[in-house]
Amino acid sequence: MPYLDANAAEVLRPEARDAVIAALDLTGNPSSVHSSGRAAYRLMENARDTIARYFGAARGQVVFTSGGSEADAAAIHGLGSGRRLIVGATEHDAIRSATPGAAVLAVDRDGVADLAALRRWLAQGGGPALVCLMLANNETGTLQPIAEAAALCREAGALLHVDAVQGPGRVAVNLAMLGAHSLAISAHKLGGPKGVGALLLAPEITAFPALIAGGGQERGRRGGTPALPAIAGFAAAVQALTLVPGLAILRDRIERAAAAAGALVLGGGAARLGNTTCLALPGIRADAQVIALDLAGFSVSAGAACSSGKVTDSHVLKAMGAGELAGQAIRVSLPWSATEADAMDFIAAYSDVAERLRQVAWRST
Repeated sequence: MPYLDANAAEVLRPEARDAVIAALDLTGNPSSVHSSGRAAYRLMENARDTIARYFGAARGQVVFTSGGSEADAAAIHGLGSGRRLIVGATEHDAIRSATPGAAVLAVDRDGVADLAALRRWLAQGGGPALVCLMLANNETGTLQPIAEAAALCREAGALLHVDAVQGPGRVAVNLAMLGAHSLAISAHKLGGPKGVGALLLAPEITAFPALIAGGGQERGRRGGTPALPAIAGFAAAVQALTLVPGLAILRDRIERAAAAAGALVLGGGAARLGNTTCLALPGIRADAQVIALDLAGFSVSAGAACSSGKVTDSHVLKAMGAGELAGQAIRVSLPWSATEADAMDFIAAYSDVAERLRQVAWRST
């Protein structure tokens, strides 16, 4: 069954599976001082080194979390105290839910943040700010100008947190090169196991109160016994990451066929992740498309998959001015393992589904 919902969860990489299974045999707690504990600690710290090197962070600034949502919440808790909050209009709900009352940074029709507006927000009085701007949108794949936003923030004395969950394996992600003060990463979005992620902190971030208190783990920045097998799988998946430029070719082929079937590509005018397309079929509800494609054997989604299985109009697409199309769009996100056959089979199924759903809609009017 072709799986085309990688932005919800990537296909597990075999290297990650093997690492998880091997780590399950380590009984010790990484915080214990006996030999079993020390073996577990070495595995965890080797994983931390791997992740730090790949993402351009200092090893002591990698904080393991339960995933991207916790990393986002921890960043806002640890960096946002006493600061004005400014968030992009198309941010993930993990950011939006943790920043009630924040100033909202508008985006254009392709979902790209308005940097001129950001400059104006930063110039206003009211004290220093924390800006939250995602690297790549989970619904449209739109890439944000993070390096430029980081320069504006540093010039104004603001901090920048970046939800970079969708980036690894699809675009280069490097904390130092982006210039951000923190990055959120999630293992299952890059081919690792579910339930683990990391918050990467820039070297200048030293004072960082924990969101979850505990026994002083993660240098006092995140309490609780580390999920060692998941962390080992996380690091193994990171080691296996390679950019797959061919996915963009398959994505473009899907978009051309979808347009011929009457679909509109939302966000298509911006730089995007090569694996992601957001297809709106005017007049056809998104949930009807998802169900019809599922029955045809294809896993896709409508909006973010992190909303407890609910299909609702996308706040991302509404912020982009999509109007009614916000409830008529699906997301196709190709996994690292996608093949040309997967794309061609989907094209045939999508064309058939689009025609059948239009016929049903026509007969019901």
